[in-house]
Amino acid sequence: MRPDWDSYFLKIAYAVSERSTCDRALVGCVLVREKRILTTGFNGSPAGQEHCDEIGHLMVDGHCIRTIHAETNAIIQAALHGISTKGATCYVTHLPCINCTKALINAGIARIVYSVAYRTDENALNFLNAANIQVEKKEFSSEGFPPS
Repeated sequence: MRPDWDSYFLKIAYAVSERSTCDRALVGCVLVREKRILTTGFNGSPAGQEHCDEIGHLMVDGHCIRTIHAETNAIIQAALHGISTKGATCYVTHLPCINCTKALINAGIARIVYSVAYRTDENALNFLNAANIQVEKKEFSSEGFPPS
């Protein structure tokens, strides 16, 4: 049986998360418009810099600051390649943090589909609501998905 579009793109987000280099949270993101992938992103260090899985985490106030979050990386890839994200759907393994939420709002994202409510931030949810961004939690089934 073929998966519905949300399940399909969320599964791709999980595949993208396998490239994450910060093991505190293996997060993947896929930006999609009109059933076409625009860009992807995963948690990792800035280009050309060492990664957490190579030299360890750089912790400040309980957060690893060595890592750029998956959603931000997906937006950066769109900017780098001249791709508009206006009206796109963000498929992401984890509910976005407050900083990624603000970036997604300003990138014109219309909808967010996620699977894991990791460190839910009420301010982020309020911002998304105020921006009229549709947010949906969808269970991810690993059936048929390669083991990590």
